[in-house]
Amino acid sequence: MAKSLDLEEDCFTNKFDEKATMHARFNYYPPCTRPDRVFGLKPHSDGTVLTILLLDRDVGGLQVMKDGVWVDVPTLPHSLLVNLGDGMEIMSNGIFKSPVHRALTNSVKERLSVVMFCSMDPEMELKPLEGLIGDKRPRKYKSMKTKDYIASLFETFAEGKRAIDLVKV
Repeated sequence: MAKSLDLEEDCFTNKFDEKATMHARFNYYPPCTRPDRVFGLKPHSDGTVLTILLLDRDVGGLQVMKDGVWVDVPTLPHSLLVNLGDGMEIMSNGIFKSPVHRALTNSVKERLSVVMFCSMDPEMELKPLEGLIGDKRPRKYKSMKTKDYIASLFETFAEGKRAIDLVKV
């Protein structure tokens, strides 16, 4: 990714020092008799840098917003889905995008997924990389400590908003 932006090869990976964090979440979505009225997880983007997801091998339910339309993410047994989070969108100064997505329930089958959230050191400043800011590409995001961004993520999620909108210049 860094090479595609003509940056030093380790400019993103060097943000993951010994104080970087990784959290796992195991999701269980039981069958729901009214999937038209119940979200498994409402629309949001991930506040992390990267999210790695092991999807259910048989039952779909993950959708991504593309051009204002919800698109089903196909199930692919024994594979991992890597999702860019808000942290990567901020560091790339908006070049890479953090997709809005949601999880739906199924009326007949249960669904399982495992998610790994990868974030930088909570005390590290989350900001656009200097090599991606200039006269032709002005700064699009303010700087903020990673821990403060993650805290704002939980507040905005409860309100149905995106935390990344709070740090846009």
